[in-house]
Amino acid sequence: MSDQIQFIVEKLNQEPFRKNYNLITFDSLESVQLLQLLNDVLGEIDPKHAVDIREELPEQTAKRMLSLLGILKYKPPGSISDLSAFRQGLVTGSKPVIHPVLHWLLQRTNELKKRAYLARFLVKLEVPAEFLQDDTVADINKQYEELMEAFKNLHKECEQLKTSGLSTAEIRRDISAMEEEKDQLIKRVERLKKRVETVQNHQRMLEIARQLRLEKEREESLAQQKQEQKNQLFHAEQRLQRAQLQLKEMHHAVVDSKPESLMKKLEEEINFNSYLVTEKLPRELESKKNSAYFLQKVVAEPAMSQSDLNVLEIKINEVNAQINQLIEKRMMKYEPIDSKFSMYRQQASIISRKKEAKAEELQAAKEEMSSTERQMLQKTSQAHELEGSEVLKGDEFKHYVNKLRSKNTFYKKKRLEIAEITAEYGILQRTEELLKQRHEAIQQQLQAIEDKKGVSGYSYTQEELERVSAVKSEMDEMKGRTLDNMSEMVKKLNTMVAEKKASLAPVIKELRQLRQKCQELTQECDEKKIQYDSCAAGLESNRSTLEQEVKGLLEECVQEESNYHYINCMKRNLEIQLQRAKEEMKAYVSPDPQERRKAIREQYTRMILEQENLGKKLREKQKVVRESHGPNMKQIKMWQDFEQLMQCKRECFLKQQNQTAIGQVIQEGGKDRLVL
Repeated sequence: MSDQIQFIVEKLNQEPFRKNYNLITFDSLESVQLLQLLNDVLGEIDPKHAVDIREELPEQTAKRMLSLLGILKYKPPGSISDLSAFRQGLVTGSKPVIHPVLHWLLQRTNELKKRAYLARFLVKLEVPAEFLQDDTVADINKQYEELMEAFKNLHKECEQLKTSGLSTAEIRRDISAMEEEKDQLIKRVERLKKRVETVQNHQRMLEIARQLRLEKEREESLAQQKQEQKNQLFHAEQRLQRAQLQLKEMHHAVVDSKPESLMKKLEEEINFNSYLVTEKLPRELESKKNSAYFLQKVVAEPAMSQSDLNVLEIKINEVNAQINQLIEKRMMKYEPIDSKFSMYRQQASIISRKKEAKAEELQAAKEEMSSTERQMLQKTSQAHELEGSEVLKGDEFKHYVNKLRSKNTFYKKKRLEIAEITAEYGILQRTEELLKQRHEAIQQQLQAIEDKKGVSGYSYTQEELERVSAVKSEMDEMKGRTLDNMSEMVKKLNTMVAEKKASLAPVIKELRQLRQKCQELTQECDEKKIQYDSCAAGLESNRSTLEQEVKGLLEECVQEESNYHYINCMKRNLEIQLQRAKEEMKAYVSPDPQERRKAIREQYTRMILEQENLGKKLREKQKVVRESHGPNMKQIKMWQDFEQLMQCKRECFLKQQNQTAIGQVIQEGGKDRLVL
């Protein structure tokens, strides 16, 4: 009890109570103060109960506290077995009642706060069955139950999110970083807007840029859709090729094989598939389910630190060691019994392992074969894309080889022709070299003659002049063509500008008139808008008053309707009671004794007579018990004395037995002798 009081005092001195009690002051509290203290604790758990108990009657206080304690699922301790005594102690503020309640509440305050919060929404209101017959009340009750279920689901999701291990600090850092990035982007957008505002027609340019961005996004989405469709087409072609290949293989297998071999092959495949379905795949599926269950369990738990992981590793090692010890003990215990079957068990386990290994090898071989088939199909499709023809087989391949041989002979002939042309090209190249040597010799002779005559470089200068004149004539022609083109372009531009001015002149005149008309219409629109706003304000005020009146009338209608339904229900109840009273009177007045026995008055009369007879028998029994009480008590006392006498004799007998074990007492001639 002292530990309980000390715990209560410690909790009350902490936040949020801060009472500054000690054991003496707490023990000296009066009943009203104890009740107020209990009410403060309940108010901390549920704010609706934070009231002053002096402002309400004791019965109301006890009823309110009992209802909240019932919601919190408090059970009185074993010393207070009678609920009425517990209620009386709660009303009077008895310490043996209040102290356990405070101790229980302060032990689990957070849990009880959560329970009280949930009780506000999950404690169902019981509606009488006669009221549920009304459709409106039944619909509202159904909506109420649906909202309660939705609240349960939302609360579960909220609790899962709280325990999911997400750090609020990390989320806050991410939010702050995103806000900073948002501010930077807003500043950049403002700077770009300021730059763009100086450009002419920036609004039109922005609109065009927006349309360009939308078109680019649309182009990207279309390209993505095109790529997806290409992938789907490629996969469909691959599936078609695989199906065609399987069909060809099946045709070849049917042509080259017998029914017995096909049946044997099918039986092998069926046995293998049945082994996979019945033994291998269920084990793998069970292991995957277990691993998924453990992973989900790990994910559902909160985030763990390195120290928690180290503790778990230590526990795992300890459990593994215990398992190994138990296995060794079991083997030592059952080894002599199972010695006959150990060899067969080992052989069975070896065979099962070999079977599993072969099944895995077969599965791997099948997967490798399927991957090889996929690669072959890919290579076939690539060859089809590159060459435009399929991979040849059988007679087609032989025909293709013959065609290659004919092309090879044709290639050899052309190669001989190329060799002849190459030899002729070598001869011509040698002839060209000889001619170049002769030309150089002639040029040297010409230069020597020019030197003798005193006109050296004449031929070179003449050649240069001819070349420059040819280049100059070409440049003059190009300049003339360019000037002609420029003059024609200027004329065209002038004519186009004149045409545009002539075509835009009436449009400009119409635009001036339309601008003037737009100003007049804008002014008229502003005036109409002012009139409309004033009229709308008046109508809105009238509408609000009418809505209030309609709302009041609807409330009155609902109240009157509920009164009508209530009166109707009461009327039905009274009619039922009146009908029962009439039936009772009819049965009571009826001359038929069978009908009269069915009357409630006759039934209650019989019950009263039975109870009176039972009371007489009980009083007679009580009288007999009172008369025999004295002799019975005396007999009990005599039996107790007899029991004590027999107990005393038993102890004396045991002592005598102990003395006989030590020595022997012999009585002779009025003397006692102890013989050891």
